[in-house]
Amino acid sequence: MGSIPNVYPQIPYFGAGPCAKPPGWESSHLKNAFTARSHRSEQGIERIQEILTLLRSVLEIPKNYKIALISGSATAAVETCLWNLLGKKSVQVHVWDIFGQRWANDIKNSLKLKNANLIGLNSKNLPQLEKTDFEQDVVFTINASTSGILPLDNSWINNTPQGLVICDATSSAFAVPLPWNKLDATAFSFQKGLGGEAGLGVIVLSPKAIEHIENHIPAWPIPYLLRLTTETREINNKLFEGFLLNTPSMLLIEDTLYALKWAKAIGGQKVLHQRTIKNYKVIKEWIKTICWSQFLVHSEEFRSPTTVCLEFIEPWFKELTREHQWQVIRQFCALLAKYNAAFDIQNHILGEPSLRIWSGPTIETTDLNKLMPWLEWAYDKIKNEKAFK
Repeated sequence: MGSIPNVYPQIPYFGAGPCAKPPGWESSHLKNAFTARSHRSEQGIERIQEILTLLRSVLEIPKNYKIALISGSATAAVETCLWNLLGKKSVQVHVWDIFGQRWANDIKNSLKLKNANLIGLNSKNLPQLEKTDFEQDVVFTINASTSGILPLDNSWINNTPQGLVICDATSSAFAVPLPWNKLDATAFSFQKGLGGEAGLGVIVLSPKAIEHIENHIPAWPIPYLLRLTTETREINNKLFEGFLLNTPSMLLIEDTLYALKWAKAIGGQKVLHQRTIKNYKVIKEWIKTICWSQFLVHSEEFRSPTTVCLEFIEPWFKELTREHQWQVIRQFCALLAKYNAAFDIQNHILGEPSLRIWSGPTIETTDLNKLMPWLEWAYDKIKNEKAFK
């Protein structure tokens, strides 16, 4: 077994959600936060409006698309889209990981849509994009973070769909460019892209989605915090002008402003994507040098460059029960955390026993390079000791 590496990542926060803060972040950046003041005051609204303006600039969102902040992070943002938009047509739901399954469950069990059709993975654990019927509404998670799936070619999304295209863009927004002209409702948060604090989601709606909301009355009552219309069924335009239905933390607002200003200052979406790909390539090149791990997604055209999922492949590990495999993963990650080499890189407990490393734009490539020897050392130590048996 090799010796303990003598280099440490400066910022060892490689977890996928929340991910690392932007480089150089310090709590002192929040000293001017609008605390103890109302978010509905003139100055409070101005700060929230600045977030919306920066979002449009950084992510290159079309001028005729509307943006709103939603209390409750990405989960509430996705639910807002589902509850307000679905019901008029039948709906197809792509299920590529546990989050896609979560939306499918809500559509079938909470909204009780009987005409909901689920499309899972094929025998190679890859999306069945060819089965998509854009005559229906379509719901999908573009970056399936617990399986490591992200279709890199967006040509599968119809340019002129009859139904609505609803996209959960969590873990992809800010890291990879989104095909706005193909999306009607997009939801994400700041914590899984820019290292933002929890509790603030984003929805981006196309003109088609706005028109649909104005003319469609869902068959179910919509909870207040998810509602996009007024009591008279008109679109609540205040939401797209900086008004939040629930009080946000002004520390959260200040933190979000800092992250967006950083993103814009370095070059916006183009540079954010370049940083992500540069980081992903570190792992891609490293994986070629070892024999004990591989990408969970074997096909590169469907592999996420942001939430990189790695599995252990040697026989001693594969022969273990699922419970023991997870025990190995937990011990592996705990060992790295003990030495402050990496935190929170265990994949979601409902996913496959594997690692999940965030390699998005807030990660420095130098830190990822320093992480790789630690992964090798931890694996050798766990394998040789086999304390999990």
